[in-house]
Amino acid sequence: MTGDRDERALIAEWREILAVHARTACEIDRALHRYGLGASDFEVLDVLAGGDAEDGCTFRVQELADRVHLSQSALSRLVARLEKDGLVDRGICSEDRRGVRVAITESGRARYEEARPSHRAVLERMLPKGALAAH
Repeated sequence: MTGDRDERALIAEWREILAVHARTACEIDRALHRYGLGASDFEVLDVLAGGDAEDGCTFRVQELADRVHLSQSALSRLVARLEKDGLVDRGICSEDRRGVRVAITESGRARYEEARPSHRAVLERMLPKGALAAH
């Protein structure tokens, strides 16, 4: 093994990363429950609310899948549920009739803005300061 870390230290560090992720995801789910959202729901709304898509307001489903780290099929089910709840709109891509674009609705933006402080508070509390900066 190369580098200054031995295999045990590397595995221990990996397991700690997984543990922090699991604990943080559970805390996020708990905090967002009162807003009718789960962690993945919020992540989709967070990306959509950021509006940094190519056209500034909508994302192709594949673009979202890449950003929220879900399979395209899992994301499609999640987006369908968010659409049913009135938080997003889906439509056919004008440039590619096979593609689907997703946009946040006004209701979705309101719910996102309401839930965002709770989400950010969990991140602030659960994530070690500067942990990723060291890597």
